[in-house]
Amino acid sequence: MSQAACPSEISDIVRQVIAELRAAAPASVNGLPPLAPIAGPVAPESFVGRHGIFDSVDEAVRAAEEAFLRLERLGMEGRRKAIAHIRRISIEDAVELGTMEFNETKIGRLAHKIEKLKILGERAPGVEFMRSEVFSGDHGLAVIEYAPFGVIGAITPVTHSLPTITGNAVSMIASGNSVVVNPHPSGKLVAAEGVRRFNQAIHREIGIDNLISLIAEPTLDTAAALFKHRGVKLICVTGGPAVARAAMESSKRAIVAGPGNPPVVVDETADLDRAARSIIAGAAYDNNLLCIAEKQVFVVESVFEKMMEAMGRAGAARLNAQQVDALTSKAIVWTGEGHHRHQVACKDFIGQDAAILARAAGTGVRDDVELLFGETSVDNPFVPVEQMMPFVPFVRCRDADEAIQRAHQSEHGFRHTAIIHSHDVRNMTKMGRLLDTTLFVKNGPSTAGLGLGGEGYISFSIATPTGEGVTTPLTFTRQRRCTLVDDLRILGSPQ
Repeated sequence: MSQAACPSEISDIVRQVIAELRAAAPASVNGLPPLAPIAGPVAPESFVGRHGIFDSVDEAVRAAEEAFLRLERLGMEGRRKAIAHIRRISIEDAVELGTMEFNETKIGRLAHKIEKLKILGERAPGVEFMRSEVFSGDHGLAVIEYAPFGVIGAITPVTHSLPTITGNAVSMIASGNSVVVNPHPSGKLVAAEGVRRFNQAIHREIGIDNLISLIAEPTLDTAAALFKHRGVKLICVTGGPAVARAAMESSKRAIVAGPGNPPVVVDETADLDRAARSIIAGAAYDNNLLCIAEKQVFVVESVFEKMMEAMGRAGAARLNAQQVDALTSKAIVWTGEGHHRHQVACKDFIGQDAAILARAAGTGVRDDVELLFGETSVDNPFVPVEQMMPFVPFVRCRDADEAIQRAHQSEHGFRHTAIIHSHDVRNMTKMGRLLDTTLFVKNGPSTAGLGLGGEGYISFSIATPTGEGVTTPLTFTRQRRCTLVDDLRILGSPQ
């Protein structure tokens, strides 16, 4: 047997090997290690220059796979540099891209389109959310890492086309993934422009293209193909009931941000003026397109008229019974056949200004009025339908218990968002337990539930049916445990 090397000789050998490796390695670029060719079925550099825009689902997924493999080798610093460009462009180009989205989709409010991009650029959760967990004991060490899935397939809505892509991309790339997006057809142009700009900037900085890939001509068929593609490891869907059901019926793991119909309860202990300002701030934001926005309000009878007066003082315009009926007949329509026949919001009114709705109701309001409201019965279709337009029905209730029960019925068990205005802790507790929603806001606008006027972080993918809640980078990871038995223990008794 050869004689064992002494510690000084081992140190000399290690230093020599490190020096040889450094001499043989090419220079780094932008502070990141160089990218060697990728071995395997993916041709190196095959999709560079496409900047994320593809006609084929298969090509988009293959490009995203290549991007994922390259990102994996750049570590956390590569992720940090990639999402920094998404943030910067979302903020610097917010006016241009927000205007483009407003002109293309023709829904919502321009100022809010711009604001959403800026907010997500500033506050979407990134690499700071990533962490590892360590368990240390007598039998060694276990480290739990949060590892990426790989390529994520994402479906995004017309209500927040580029903002949803922006927020999701920051979180997904922060957790080490790449993403292929099938945008809503009515928001595909601004989605493509945003994705192109993101990829160009990322490629210039770290040499990786197509971290965000997008289907240029999205259809139901391309969405189905994305769901089924072998290269897609995880699905993230933000949209209505139909696409949510399709995602949950897929054989793949799905994170689903489904529909909501958020109710509001106002009891006799509430600060009515504050409640009115909050309801207008949440329900009028982007003309009620937010899935968390106040959709119907249940007020106890003893303060009902005072609450209606507070709404007027806060700047909303009240419709009388005849005007409410006129608006309802035009803004809520029937769709489907047989057992599938149901009422939905008319597309002509979704996301339109309050002045347009007022004209349909047979009246007029000033252009600066952001919200209409009026008293309805609990049977009015504006109560159960997620209308996504700036009219909010107010329902008179005998007491807080009835208001909470009505709120529960109107929310349909989506368990998405609920709001209460009250200083009675027991009423807050009753409502919270009964509705069991992902977001529960007390004495503030619905937007406070996403950290806008309240605490917390923001994301436009709120996974209610599948239970992940307001998504973060950790949402798009899988746990990986590494266990070391006995060795490298410093504390404790020697074995």
